[in-house]
Amino acid sequence: MQFKRVVVTGLGAVTPLGSTVDDYWNNLINGVSGAATIKRFDASKFKTKFACEVKGFKLEDYFDRKEAQRLDAFSHYGIAASVQAVKDSGIDAEGIDKNEIGVIWGSGIGGLDTFQTETFNFAKGDGTPRFNPFFIPKMIADICSGHISIRFGFRGPNFTTVSACASSTTALIDAFTYIRLGRANAIITGGSEAAINESGIGGFNACQAMSLNNDSPETASRPYDKTRDGFVLGEGGAALVLEELDHALARGAKIYAEIIGGGMSGDAYHITAPHPEGLGATLVMNRALKDANISPNEIDYINTHGTSTPLGDGAELKAITNVFGEQAYKMNISSTKSMTGHLLGAAGAVEAIATVLAVKNDIVPPTINHVYADPEIDPKLNLTFNKAQQRTINVAISNTFGFGGHNAAVVVKKYKA
Repeated sequence: MQFKRVVVTGLGAVTPLGSTVDDYWNNLINGVSGAATIKRFDASKFKTKFACEVKGFKLEDYFDRKEAQRLDAFSHYGIAASVQAVKDSGIDAEGIDKNEIGVIWGSGIGGLDTFQTETFNFAKGDGTPRFNPFFIPKMIADICSGHISIRFGFRGPNFTTVSACASSTTALIDAFTYIRLGRANAIITGGSEAAINESGIGGFNACQAMSLNNDSPETASRPYDKTRDGFVLGEGGAALVLEELDHALARGAKIYAEIIGGGMSGDAYHITAPHPEGLGATLVMNRALKDANISPNEIDYINTHGTSTPLGDGAELKAITNVFGEQAYKMNISSTKSMTGHLLGAAGAVEAIATVLAVKNDIVPPTINHVYADPEIDPKLNLTFNKAQQRTINVAISNTFGFGGHNAAVVVKKYKA
């Protein structure tokens, strides 16, 4: 079967580094940290008192008051990012068949804030059930994709993937697959998450997964540094318009890059810890390369999962050296989570945008906050510490891994006619 080519024609982002793609990218390549003391609630009694909260986002730019009240924050971020991406792509133009445009979204948790609010209110009452009629429609993880399709009238495939922190990369791979098989002309894909609240911070603290570096929040996300002690929780949303190449060319769309492959795997090891030898990560990158029909020697850059956890960072780098051999020392590697924190189910989409723009602009975003070399990490690897690097990037990979052992990787290529 002859697969159709799939390109990226629109981008949108609401992130801890800014609530437009330009702000996000500029802060990314300038090494800006999005971490700070939590403002949304009083975290003084929590073990972790900081996070990467969204910056510069205005609800009124996207919603009227009544609509905003009927949506959880994860939907606010996802819909807003999609509005940006659709506008950027022009895919909503008159004459385009909306029956052939879908929405495939990703979220690891969904409406955690809504769930917390409603259950807290019930617990504080006299036991009489007084729940908001929008409780369930605001909370369920699939609802953002539904709202995006309703807003634009897109009637193609519509669903949400849930694979923990790999959710939005899984969604992107599904969108890519649907288009190359001819089942849609275009798909709005991406992910959103909003878990910076008492339940999110308390829950991840209980898992002993997050950094406790309260004295220096802005440097707490420090992938590959010897002193790393856990991830920094982030929030936001990111959207990409994936489109069949001929469809994009016929309407004169601008093209950022081409998606050429994707892979998925399971660690089959532990509910939260990665396989110590990176077996699942090795498998997912090999599958992505095979799907893209390229050799390891063609990869110029890897945007890693790189959460800043003691176990995860090392396991992923072992997998990279397993897969790429000598090429591992010729490519650039970086973790943009050092700046954005970990956006959970939205991480893959936010990092896919970083990867697409790295390929388009031939700039590798840095891994910031590195001070102390980890003796367990190969010093010959170019982990792009502390400063962005310019180089030709023809092909790149973006990795995302999640609790439950879910692994996903997508391959991005510089577009050529």
